[in-house]
Amino acid sequence: MKTVGLALGGGGARGLAHIAVIEALDDMGVRPAAIAGTSIGAIIGAGCAAGMSGKEMRRYAISLAHNRAEVMRRMIRSRAGKLSDLFGGGFGDATRLDAERMCEHFLPEALPEDFAGLPIPLTVIASDLYRRSEVVFDRGPLRRALAASIALPTIMRPVEVDGRVLVDGGATNPLPFDRLRGRADVIVAVEISGPVSASRREVPSALECLYATVLVMTHSIISEKLKQGAPDLLLQPNVGSFRTLNFLQASAILRAAEPVKAEIRERLGRLLA
Repeated sequence: MKTVGLALGGGGARGLAHIAVIEALDDMGVRPAAIAGTSIGAIIGAGCAAGMSGKEMRRYAISLAHNRAEVMRRMIRSRAGKLSDLFGGGFGDATRLDAERMCEHFLPEALPEDFAGLPIPLTVIASDLYRRSEVVFDRGPLRRALAASIALPTIMRPVEVDGRVLVDGGATNPLPFDRLRGRADVIVAVEISGPVSASRREVPSALECLYATVLVMTHSIISEKLKQGAPDLLLQPNVGSFRTLNFLQASAILRAAEPVKAEIRERLGRLLA
């Protein structure tokens, strides 16, 4: 039987749509031979690589989204600094999040501490802030790599690894299907950084404006990558109507992504025949 490589892109809360893709693969009995992910795609990819089913990830995401008080408690524990920093010149750290603490407080226990504990090979993408280059993780501490991959500047403090200052992988490789070439017969890539719904054109908040601007850049990067060589199957769940930071809308995002399952069954089914 042909093997499948799965690439999951970045895009904030919209990336919860990746869970619907995992569910569809589960239903088809398809277990990826290798996974590559950026930002939220790296998080969902890590869950899949650790052996979590799509349904397990759905339950975990929805249980958190439906408990706003618990989410706020974990967010407070994930701050990079303390409230007292506001009065000591540390305003930035007082308001930013620590990506490593975020991973500590929000990731499911099913994820191992090290890449070596993953049943499926995983590649995680981050970006070197000063060398302006892509950074690839596929071994060593898993949670630190995931933290670097999601470390969106301004919102989260960069992650230091081996003397490098790392930020969100979307800055250099927002949809890392190229990292799967030669590792599977069929490469499936899931993009969720596309344009917003035509029905939503209001002026966003400051943070939403920042993230929307990042998505404009990442979408441009992906478009250029596709011109150089596209994956065998590119999926684009219809989740453009959702704000990129609204993880509390997990149930609605997953409902909107549901139609992608039929698309996967039909299109991937043909490729695997």
